[in-house]
Order: sequence, then C-alpha cells, then structure tokens
Amino acid sequence: MSDEKAALQNLVNSLYLHESTVTRLDVILRAESSDFDEGLQEIVELLPPGTYQRQRLCDQLNSSLKGHGWTRKYGTVD
Repeated sequence: MSDEKAALQNLVNSLYLHESTVTRLDVILRAESSDFDEGLQEIVELLPPGTYQRQRLCDQLNSSLKGHGWTRKYGTVD
C-alpha cells in the first residue's frame, strides 16, 4: 500500500486507538499534524461538524473520496 493510501487509514486508526468517538476538529487537527497533502487535507475538511464513531467517520471520508474520484489515489478507509 502506498503512503498516500495508508495515510487516511493510519489517521483513522490513530484517532480511535483510545477513543470511541472523535469530533471533526479532532480529525482536522490530527490531519494537519500529519502533514497531509492538499487533497487529503481537503477530504478531511469536507467533514460536516459533529461527533463521529468510527464507522460514521469512515463512511463520511469514503463518500468524499468517491465523490471526488480519489479512491484510486487515496484508497478507502475502514
């Protein structure tokens, strides 16, 4: 798996390592600290405000990836 494809999955894994829910701000701040490229950062910033359990966050991220046609470049998350 390429670094780009692993980046979002690593983000999700790290967010839920010790938490069962995260906020949009948690996700954005973690992505910023991970030095995501512009495309990945844009995907993260498309998240609507709210609190996310893992599956809901993955669904939201995957929906944005598919909507922008970026699943080939960045993959999907689970």
